[in-house]
Amino acid sequence: QVWLVESGGGLVQAGGSLRLSCAASGFTSRISVVGWFRQAPGKEREFVAAIDPNGGNIRYADSVKGRFTISGDDAKNTVYLQMNSLKPEDTAVYYCAARDPRTVAMPTAPFEYNYWGRGTQVTVSS
Repeated sequence: QVWLVESGGGLVQAGGSLRLSCAASGFTSRISVVGWFRQAPGKEREFVAAIDPNGGNIRYADSVKGRFTISGDDAKNTVYLQMNSLKPEDTAVYYCAARDPRTVAMPTAPFEYNYWGRGTQVTVSS
């Protein structure tokens, strides 16, 4: 079992920055990929970014490329999402997810992840 806890959300003006954290506990050595997803009201949960903590592979959604950066700190079992140049359309609940079955391609669909945090709200005002 793996537990994930997100933090760092909040209210920020457009153009501002936030850094989200995802702290993992439990059988963290089994984790093959950690991803960030977001869900706005009335919309489906969508992929934001993912990182392979062991191999270093990273993938981003096109909508956040160049603005968001995902990184990991193995010593702290924590994955970060640095979000810069935030836009009102980035407003959503942000979820951290983890997968333990190994995969060749970086997974981007929610069903490909088997552990989820409860989410943290990010609100970007115009």
